[in-house]
Amino acid sequence: MKKLSSQYWEKHWKDQQTGWDIGHASPPLVRYINLLEDKEMRILIPGAGSAYEAIYLHQKGFKNVYVCDWAPSAFTHLKAVRPDFPQDHMIVGDFFKQEIQIDLLLEQTFFCANHPDKRADYVEQVAKMIKPSGKLAGLMFGVNFDFPGPPFGGQKEDYIRLFDPYFDILQMDIEKESIDPRAGNELFVEMRRNGEIINSDF
Repeated sequence: MKKLSSQYWEKHWKDQQTGWDIGHASPPLVRYINLLEDKEMRILIPGAGSAYEAIYLHQKGFKNVYVCDWAPSAFTHLKAVRPDFPQDHMIVGDFFKQEIQIDLLLEQTFFCANHPDKRADYVEQVAKMIKPSGKLAGLMFGVNFDFPGPPFGGQKEDYIRLFDPYFDILQMDIEKESIDPRAGNELFVEMRRNGEIINSDF
């Protein structure tokens, strides 16, 4: 099994092996962002890479957008396109060690970039980060793949069981506006953090 470390992802960026990078903000996430009204809400995009969605949010006037990625080179595009994006909102480090409170986590490839063995840790981490009644929204692969990841696929039923202890599932359905290479393979998810208490030192 590949060791998915910061060095692993940095090498992919350095070698321009970034097949997950679609070159623009994902249409389903643009659609979702266009429905958001509170420009002060704290938004985190983990595994943000070229950060197209963060750029779109910034252009729309959202003031508290944070991006996180293990690979320092990932933010080269963001820095070039939006030099006014706050430097202290660009987090280079391990997502699972971040201590930040947010209203919304936007999911675009990150969940499925982590080995399934990390998924319980992912759920606990986002449950600590997201404020009560805050949300997790975005895209996850909804099919299993016949190749070793990343990305790693999965099934809707497994995701529901995984997130159910801490989130109310508002929607989790096959996305109809996926880019062509991912058509029929992505779920659009929206979940609201419930009041279940989880131990946290944040």
